[in-house]
Amino acid sequence: MKLMTTAALSLALSAGMAMAEAPARVSTKSEATASQTQKFTFGSIFKDMFAPKRDAVPSQISYSRSWIDARPEVKTTDAQWQCLAEALYFEARGETVKGQFAVAEVIMNRVDHGAYPDSLCGVINQGTGRKYQCQFTYTCDGIAEKIHEPDAYERVGKIARLVIDGAPRVLTDGATHYHTKAVNPKWARSFPRTATIGVHHFYRQPTRLSQKK
Repeated sequence: MKLMTTAALSLALSAGMAMAEAPARVSTKSEATASQTQKFTFGSIFKDMFAPKRDAVPSQISYSRSWIDARPEVKTTDAQWQCLAEALYFEARGETVKGQFAVAEVIMNRVDHGAYPDSLCGVINQGTGRKYQCQFTYTCDGIAEKIHEPDAYERVGKIARLVIDGAPRVLTDGATHYHTKAVNPKWARSFPRTATIGVHHFYRQPTRLSQKK
């Protein structure tokens, strides 16, 4: 009996050792591809489930204050919306509604451009960290950003929501830069101007400069 037990134990240990020493099974290319596809599919579903919901964009947009003011209050907000709304408030609240849409287009165009960060907050807050060394002056001028005109902020918030949700960008012909008519920056000499709306000139980044970056 003891002999049989010892033999059985030896057999079990041998089998266990064989399993531990056996090389891991290598997945075939088709199995790896299927696994990656499944991972991608599940990841996409998960991302879609938790992505911020977008509001429906009206079929026609009127660049007038009365039209914007008649739009319902913004319900869907997130950090990206807040960044764009604040940028429009501090950069263009004195502009016409059309001019505010145009500034929003520039920021969205930068998000889509390979030379800039791929998020609204990233584009708006891009800079060196030093005073006046940033893309949008209000973010690095040393002055605290405070909303003193709630009506103006509500208006640009509606514009930000519409642009984020897919309002057509038809005002600036792909512009990535702008400046007020009161200044004449050096870079504007080499950038093609695409539009002038309100108090701003709009420009598109040259192809050669884009490729260099």
